[in-house]
Amino acid sequence: MDYDIVIIGGGPAGLAAAVEAKKSRVDNILIIERDRELGGILQQCIHNGFGLHEFKEELTGPEYAERFIDQVKELQIEYKLDTMVLNISEDKIISAVNSEDGLINIKAKSIILSMGCRERTRGAINIPGTRPSGIFTAGTAQRYINMEGYMVGKKIFILGSGDIGLIMARRLTLEGAQVMGVAELLPYSGGLTRNITQCLHDYNIPLLLSHTIIRIDGRDRIQGIELSEVDENRRPIPGTEKYYECDTLLLSVGLIPENELSKSANLKLDNITGGPIVNESMETSREGIFACGNVVHVHDLVDYVSEEGRRAGKNAAKYVLEGFSNSERTIQTKSGKGIRYIVPQQIRLENLDNSITLFMRSDDVYSDLIINVKLGQEVIKRIKKRTLTPGEMERVNIDINLLKGTARETLVVEIEKEGQ
Repeated sequence: MDYDIVIIGGGPAGLAAAVEAKKSRVDNILIIERDRELGGILQQCIHNGFGLHEFKEELTGPEYAERFIDQVKELQIEYKLDTMVLNISEDKIISAVNSEDGLINIKAKSIILSMGCRERTRGAINIPGTRPSGIFTAGTAQRYINMEGYMVGKKIFILGSGDIGLIMARRLTLEGAQVMGVAELLPYSGGLTRNITQCLHDYNIPLLLSHTIIRIDGRDRIQGIELSEVDENRRPIPGTEKYYECDTLLLSVGLIPENELSKSANLKLDNITGGPIVNESMETSREGIFACGNVVHVHDLVDYVSEEGRRAGKNAAKYVLEGFSNSERTIQTKSGKGIRYIVPQQIRLENLDNSITLFMRSDDVYSDLIINVKLGQEVIKRIKKRTLTPGEMERVNIDINLLKGTARETLVVEIEKEGQ
């Protein structure tokens, strides 16, 4: 099997990439999806709030996915479901397996990685205690309730304030469960402000910042958890322990880019994001292999995932049809004071049309600040912001003309307190 472009992952990033590549005059495209249907995680996100940027209207997750799935079918883009990719070789041969074809090898001129992300589990955070049933990641509980039709429990506590955990606090309340509270290790929430308001405050569910679970109680089924306040070093404070009876614990303790295939393809990974290092075209360290969406860095809005998918699809098509201009001059992006990471990590000006959008997150909560974009020591852009939180991704658009005509090769983004 030979294809011009093979897209691994049929979620929002992969679907957008496929549609854009097809519109960019590449016909021979294949999407490989390991689940039983296209759409990825969106199929279990039955709440609304999707599509405000992309479609200028509020959609549920399945509705948002359906918009792209319809385009894939209309453009007659080929896809394989229930198919697991096992390996990507040095010469872009993809080994995959499914029940219909068995083991198959697929040769691709270009590959787009869009496998999404996965949840951290209890094992990743090492909570002491026994190992009873009734402990789920928030995403697993969401799938059970929204797609499989199973209720996970009646008296529930949630550890972690990521968006999935916040949304599940509301969802479980609407299904009749009692949500005891949401505990967050950090002094700020990891979710969107609108989700804190709509999912917790509106339902009188307490959010306990600077708290963590120090013990899980129960033998066969979870019976309760012991909660404690933590100090500035995130260590439990003796004497602040409190016991909560519950029959279910949901973990919403972070998402990790799904990068086993990226590692097998020997791609360079970013230590902070956990995803591949990419350039302005969403191309990875391996020529002709692109990546987009949550496999690169975890997004808070699916609209931005689709935007990255389109960029990857357009540039993969350009790579297949024309090739890139590989100038030796590459601008490296670097996170300065207050910025945790920046994507893309590299910029080749010759492959940009008019501008480049930088995605980034802050490393703490800041208010009344200025984002400075510096090329060398020269500030080329200043943006005033009222607030900046790690739970909400920031986008900075930079005109290509601001980057031209200089030998400096490092672009630094940092924050300063307004008035300093």
